[in-house]
Amino acid sequence: MSDQESRTPELSGVDLARVALRAAKEQARQRGEQVREKREAKRHGLRSGARADGRDPVPLGAALNRLITERGWEAPAAVGGVMGRWSQIVGPDIAAHCEPKHYAEAEAVLTVQCDSTAWATQLRLLARQLVARLNHELGHGTVRVIKVLGPDAPARGYGRLRAPGSKGPGDTWG
Repeated sequence: MSDQESRTPELSGVDLARVALRAAKEQARQRGEQVREKREAKRHGLRSGARADGRDPVPLGAALNRLITERGWEAPAAVGGVMGRWSQIVGPDIAAHCEPKHYAEAEAVLTVQCDSTAWATQLRLLARQLVARLNHELGHGTVRVIKVLGPDAPARGYGRLRAPGSKGPGDTWG
């Protein structure tokens, strides 16, 4: 028998039960600490529970509004809404002949294209009222200027029957 074996006494049934009980108590204490840590984490918002936190589902509209606000997209989103509601804002007569094409946020310029030069002139005369109405819908200062474009001119044709110096349809269109 070696020296080590002689120093370690053989454990009897009662001693084995004590060792097993001591090991079980130690495991239970460790599990209790883990449960306590989980409870602390819940109190500090790291786990989901009965109370609301950032991981709870929210309605789509509220989530989109929060995203738009966080990213600073209020003006482009508002102008995009105007592009879709153009006929409601300006009225069916103007909407039938003029449509918004582009919005430059840095300059606050809304570019609108008309289907005839007469409507382009009319829209230039109404520009102040339209700017006021658009700012009422979008928020103050969103649109400062409306840039009015005339109709797209047909391609210029060159040929024998042209008057010298003539600009073709460019004389009356645009």
